[in-house]
Amino acid sequence: MSPRVYVALVHYPVRNREGKLVTTSITNYDLHDIARTCRTFGIIKYYLVNPLESQLMLAERIAFYWQHGLGSRLIPDRKEAFTLVRVKETIEQVIAEIQDEEGSNPVLVGTDAREMPNTISYSALRGAMNESSRPYLLIFGTGWGIEQTWLNSLDYRLEPIRGTVDAYNHLSVRAAVAIILDRLLGERKLEK
Repeated sequence: MSPRVYVALVHYPVRNREGKLVTTSITNYDLHDIARTCRTFGIIKYYLVNPLESQLMLAERIAFYWQHGLGSRLIPDRKEAFTLVRVKETIEQVIAEIQDEEGSNPVLVGTDAREMPNTISYSALRGAMNESSRPYLLIFGTGWGIEQTWLNSLDYRLEPIRGTVDAYNHLSVRAAVAIILDRLLGERKLEK
């Protein structure tokens, strides 16, 4: 059975560099690149979470352009990727929609660039996803990451992506989504 996986890009509640609770801005690149990555890896829906009306209107306008406007005719592949995009004000709305569609609560998996206690490895999560009939919601934070209370309430916290150069760890969220989806859902062939 293939895992049923959803992705949420959270713009609130997140931290800024000083650790304060903020709302970050939706970016055109995140919409495009993450939608395309989600489509590539079979994600069911890609949610943008932002409580600000102006930001929601911006996201809807961009999505409309690629789904119904000139962009849909210029680059049909992008139109297909944008069919996954949904815009919500809160994480709770995302969870409720998944519960309604799936008939069960999603397993909530948070991501963070920092080392944290109680993390799960990619291989362990991949195994759990392949054995479970429940849907999974992978939650990615913007800014300096998801607010700590939310992180503490999740079912799992995925281990950070580790590079090979010193302790430097500052990937764009677009790159992190692509790496994580490949590690969890990408094709795996046995090496000879």
